[in-house]
Amino acid sequence: MPVWNPEIAPVSTTQPMADRIALVFDRCFADPKGFNTRLCGGYFEPYYRPAGGSQRHHQVEFTRGYAASALHEAAHWCLAGEARRRLPDYGYWYLPDGRSAEQQAAFEEVEVRPQALEWVFARACGLRFRVSSDNLYSGLGPSDSFKVAIWARVREYCHKGANARARAFARALACEFGRPDPFSAGIYQLADLS
Repeated sequence: MPVWNPEIAPVSTTQPMADRIALVFDRCFADPKGFNTRLCGGYFEPYYRPAGGSQRHHQVEFTRGYAASALHEAAHWCLAGEARRRLPDYGYWYLPDGRSAEQQAAFEEVEVRPQALEWVFARACGLRFRVSSDNLYSGLGPSDSFKVAIWARVREYCHKGANARARAFARALACEFGRPDPFSAGIYQLADLS
């Protein structure tokens, strides 16, 4: 597991937030002898691209230069197992905006873990986290049960621990942005979710 060392080439504080997040991720996970994975922005849609062909590293792509997208896609990567990380976009299905109520419920069920981890990462950066229902056209915002499930999962990450990659990244972000331990349950309030 990579060890974050803030003494090695610190990230410039004048860079945009998403770029700083990507650099922290890369310092944790880009080593070819380790996870060989980079976090890259500037894309129209998020996507995970495993190494292959002329691409020698795995690539987690986030939307444009959005810090929230970088954190969300990093959360998906941190949760994906080894077999999933060998598949384009982790082998997951995705239904675009305009989902039915039933499809939205299925979306919320699978998004609890990554959105909870995204909240931890956002706190580690000093950013506000917003729950994403990712379904603007249907008018279905995040359900109250989805918010409660995210909050409960964050508290579980704080009390029982997240996996090693998630812990390493969250703590590296907190170090980079001068924030307290992002795994302190008391800093997460259900009322903060919007």
